[in-house]
Amino acid sequence: MQGKLKWWQKTLVYQVYPKSFLDTTGSGQGDIPGITSRLDYLKTLGVGAIWLTPVYPSPMVDNGYDISDYTAIDPSYGTMEDMEKLIAEAKKRDIRIVMDLVYNHSSDQHAWFQESKRSRDNAKADWYIWRDAKPDGSAPTNWRGIFGGSAWTWCEERQQYYLHTFAKAQPDLNWENPEVRQALYDAANFWLDKGVGGFRIDAIVYIKKPAFVDGEPDGEDGMVGIHEMTHDTPGILDFLHEFKANVFDGHDIFTVGEANGVAPSELKDWVGENGVFSMLFEFSHMNLNFPTSERWYAAEDWPLSKLKGALTASQRATATNGWYPIFFENHDQPRCVDKFFPADADPILAAKAMATVLLTLRGTPFIYEGQELGYTNVAWDTIDDYNDISSHGQYALAREEGCSHEQAMAGVHRFSRDNARTPMQWSRSRNAGFTTGTPWLPVHTDYRECCVEAEACDEASVLSYYRRISRLRREGEIAQVLQAGTYREVLADSESIYAYERSLDGKTVIVLVNFTTNNAPYDAALTEGAKRIDGSYPDSESGLLRPLEAVIYEKED
Repeated sequence: MQGKLKWWQKTLVYQVYPKSFLDTTGSGQGDIPGITSRLDYLKTLGVGAIWLTPVYPSPMVDNGYDISDYTAIDPSYGTMEDMEKLIAEAKKRDIRIVMDLVYNHSSDQHAWFQESKRSRDNAKADWYIWRDAKPDGSAPTNWRGIFGGSAWTWCEERQQYYLHTFAKAQPDLNWENPEVRQALYDAANFWLDKGVGGFRIDAIVYIKKPAFVDGEPDGEDGMVGIHEMTHDTPGILDFLHEFKANVFDGHDIFTVGEANGVAPSELKDWVGENGVFSMLFEFSHMNLNFPTSERWYAAEDWPLSKLKGALTASQRATATNGWYPIFFENHDQPRCVDKFFPADADPILAAKAMATVLLTLRGTPFIYEGQELGYTNVAWDTIDDYNDISSHGQYALAREEGCSHEQAMAGVHRFSRDNARTPMQWSRSRNAGFTTGTPWLPVHTDYRECCVEAEACDEASVLSYYRRISRLRREGEIAQVLQAGTYREVLADSESIYAYERSLDGKTVIVLVNFTTNNAPYDAALTEGAKRIDGSYPDSESGLLRPLEAVIYEKED
């Protein structure tokens, strides 16, 4: 079975947020040469692919996810020559560069939209989604955009509304138009010709629109969230299979779709033998705080069994068909140390606990920039301190619905996307070695202790732990079990311990992780006759996990 795995099933993927990775010019913003200069660092983690969030030209209303040209590089990040050098230098180190495709929408500054909005009869008139107002002049439907407010914006030039799932500066493309689809396929093939190793496809569940009708309001504003109305609309897979045939097929790449709202039971239609993508980011384990509504101020707590159940469901859904991308952080999520562990958790132990799960589940691990150092959330004083457009939208929504400033800010502190976007911490020097200028976002105050310089020479650090467990996953006999072995959850009823077995060819790896800050006993028979391989504490006691302890055992059948 080991020999049947593809290259992207045996490696680790590292997500770089270029704006925050490393600045080589003093501009205060990271750039492509900065990524190239740190390829050797990423190689020490065992990284075989780097996913870049968008580096295309953009007005930066949504930090690059509002693209104005799909086949160029934003000057703030460098040049096309810089990009070509990054691809080439990464290849020398057996690392592939993976691009982010944002194909549900473009920037309103894209030449396509600029032409589309001029009239109702130009060559690109129907490249976006335009609708007349209701008889009373109001928006065509009562859909609320994901960033808050109406999902429709009025255009004086056309005397019509256009649809935007996200910000008003991000008009949705009309996938019903075959010319639009072909233009997007051509852009993706442009990057394949440059030698990229794959694509992450953003917000892909929204490209197929349903009937434009009002939905049942879910709040006091009389609106309904657009996600509930438009995600995973019937017919979307027809578009995606065409996408695959025109771009993905025939190339030694991997693709991973962002598919918020796709359930584990649906994965068979999206990945695997009859699917579209190599892997799919589904968010069942990430959205536990929001079972009914994505209002940050109203986030709900969840028992550990909910997290375990979501992960196990995804593992089972891809056990024989498809492949799972393992992730607990990305540029849109808070830091996992704060998201998945109690408020009194030791951040170093919590980070090691999550690293253990990330690197021992079945699938391809995705490490997000800074996660390997154990980053925690920030908590700035006012909403004006935040750059993230969704944080401002969530704050405004909370205030409109009666929350105090303190309640609204508590939600922002907990879930703001800026938690994941603070600059990478390379050293103990000024601005953590990220820039010689003024950083576009403040550096986290913990940078002197939580940085590459401090952690690289400390065997007890989070970084050293990541490197060690990554090596365990990639080298030796146990690597085959962790890469290709089956998954079986054990201790499923425990609300303290997440435990599972990975088995292959007579070998079994047992993983136990205590998600609480208390001692957690378990039946010692589970690890009887097993040999401890590694763990977050220097030693381990059979039958007991100390607070936040993670341990990995091996046994022969």
